[in-house]
Amino acid sequence: MESPLDPFSAPNPQAAWRALGLLRDYFQAKADRGDERVALTPRALTELRAVVMRKPARGAVESRPPVATAQKQVVVQAPVPVELAPAFVRPAALPETERVARLSVLREAAAKHPPVRALGTLRETMVFAVGNPMAEIMFVGEAPGAEEEVKGEPFVGPAGQLLNKMIVGMGLERSQVYISNICKFRPGMPGQDSNNRRPNASEIAASLTFIEQEIQLVQPKVIIALGATAAEGLLGMPNVMVGRVRAKFHDYQGYPVMVTYHPSYLLHNPSTSEKRKVWEDLLKAMERLELPISEKQRGFYLPKGQ
Repeated sequence: MESPLDPFSAPNPQAAWRALGLLRDYFQAKADRGDERVALTPRALTELRAVVMRKPARGAVESRPPVATAQKQVVVQAPVPVELAPAFVRPAALPETERVARLSVLREAAAKHPPVRALGTLRETMVFAVGNPMAEIMFVGEAPGAEEEVKGEPFVGPAGQLLNKMIVGMGLERSQVYISNICKFRPGMPGQDSNNRRPNASEIAASLTFIEQEIQLVQPKVIIALGATAAEGLLGMPNVMVGRVRAKFHDYQGYPVMVTYHPSYLLHNPSTSEKRKVWEDLLKAMERLELPISEKQRGFYLPKGQ
């Protein structure tokens, strides 16, 4: 049975498209009011899923009328049912002042997010993000460490200094990119001093809503997932082995994601061959962004004679 909302099979495609536009506006209005969840009956969910999965017949012409866009765009991510995610078009890009304001609200919300605080396994100091809210490239790590906790900024320790060198090698500056972490708090340990640990699955799950909303606000053209934890959080891949998933783009809600080794990995494995692997991943990101790449850059970390 075909869905009555399916514009490719409805008797009146124009009316069906208008209905979908009104439905989208309805969801937008709820988001504008601050509603974070939408209740759907099983039938409604089935029919909407059918619209998402349905494709026009080969050679068919889509007669979709223009739909007015809501003047005020908002971003409400995690609460929307996963099954509906493909039905929504990426929100319109916001001006820088609006992005800054909304990121500030996110920062305040992250500091007191009840699901995170209820875990009791994370430390007290929140470390949010840093960088350009208009950036074309976003780096996502796992969690702040001891030095990040002290300074309140991600990637400022030894791994962060190496990341800075990687960014400069790409012909960019730290101020031109956006840098964040899956988890906004340093994972705790008994008798903890300067030692750090990766966030566990519960800590990742409780924190994901913020990186998801950061991505929708910044809307980078490329995301670099630094390490297995970032890949597991963004891509939903359990037990990621970076060596098996790097060197190619993955999809996160329409955003291309390149997974590569975390800078801390290179601090423990500083061989030229391992550095070259990370650099090749960054070169692919640069090509995707159409950044200028010199022959010198292409030759970084190659064995002599190649």
